Amino acid sequence: MLTFAFPWVLLLLPLPLAVWLLVPEYRDFREALRVPFLEKLSRMTGQTPAARAVVRRRQGIRLGGLLSIWICSVVACARPQRIEAPVTKVIPVRDLLLAVDLSGSMETTDFTNRQGKKVDRLTAVKEVLNEFLSRQTDSRVGLIVFGTAPFVQIPFTQDLQVCQELLAEMKPRMAGPKTALGDAIGLAVTVFERSDAPEKTLPEKTLIVLTDGNDTGSEVPPEKAAEVARDHQITIDAVAVGDPGAAGEAAIDEAALKSIAAITGGISAHVNNQQELAAFYQRIDDLKTREAKTITHRPRHDLFQWPLGAGLLLSMLALCLDGGRGME
Repeated sequence: MLTFAFPWVLLLLPLPLAVWLLVPEYRDFREALRVPFLEKLSRMTGQTPAARAVVRRRQGIRLGGLLSIWICSVVACARPQRIEAPVTKVIPVRDLLLAVDLSGSMETTDFTNRQGKKVDRLTAVKEVLNEFLSRQTDSRVGLIVFGTAPFVQIPFTQDLQVCQELLAEMKPRMAGPKTALGDAIGLAVTVFERSDAPEKTLPEKTLIVLTDGNDTGSEVPPEKAAEVARDHQITIDAVAVGDPGAAGEAAIDEAALKSIAAITGGISAHVNNQQELAAFYQRIDDLKTREAKTITHRPRHDLFQWPLGAGLLLSMLALCLDGGRGME
């Protein structure tokens, strides 16, 4: 569809006609040429001298060219634009931050995959988490990894493919052998606070923690960090991964994860196989579903260069024609 950014400029189109009708013609009063043989000259030419003004008329082609240049200039100033079909963009309604435990305990082989085989905890988490990410079309997703210390692996983004690729590259002990769960929650609060989400969209802030829950290296206790998260309107959903009968560093502190989730109003669960983990993610989707917000805009492409170029070509043509007459 064709439209104009400044349609009021088109009101200037009849301006030359108004000037022609309202402004008097230019008159230059000069004395005529006086010769002693004027009467003889008039008889020879068959013309009778008269006392009147002589007005030079413009040629039709020249006048039409000037009007065309004027029309092209006015149309270009009105800024014609072509409006494309509407483009719809989904606005994220949730900031979803994932905190994945990469401590040494996550390499414990006590998790049952879909084929019924025992795999390490992190491998199972990555497989199901990859499917979960593929469904988060209405969320901005970030990723924190933690071991002895927490690190921001991916800031909030809607590029889920990048999240999936970096998730696939994670290995146990990459962030150290210990489990700093409390520090990871504290870092998550900072990431949410630094989020550049527009205030008017007010995205829901959710942190999903995937760990064995056995905090062995935090400076801030997990429950205390959860209270800070609650004060910042952050909901923590906690997943305890692995065999509850494990001992030592591989032991699962399910009670701590339940406490963290309860403090922030989130949900918690213990999973020991991929079916249970997938069911937990589905539960999160069912509870956290929000109507996606969308914005629609129609791209505009400027076309002023076409009438402007046509006017320039016409003016150059008129200049060449005037120059040709001057040489005759």
